[in-house]
Amino acid sequence: MSELKDEIEAKKKSFQNLEDASDDLMMCEDDALLIPYQIGDVFISHSQEETQEMLEAAKEALQDEIKALEGRVSSIQGVLGDLKVQLYAKFGNNINLEADES
Repeated sequence: MSELKDEIEAKKKSFQNLEDASDDLMMCEDDALLIPYQIGDVFISHSQEETQEMLEAAKEALQDEIKALEGRVSSIQGVLGDLKVQLYAKFGNNINLEADES
């Protein structure tokens, strides 16, 4: 589950980078300027409007991925909670199922 949380954090950082790029693009006053946009390993120049649309699409896709990962984490936590209840009911305090959060 920690891998999922790390992946969520990485995607949130990428989302913030897209937000920053979008904000910077809005501040650009030259509409004729071609903006390089990275697709894979290649940069392709697009107009400011096309680049803004591509950034918005990338942000929406990233938000959907983040929501899906957070849904997986919450469902896993629900299952783990149920299993802890069952195991503590069976074994009492003889077992320690608490994860180290340090």
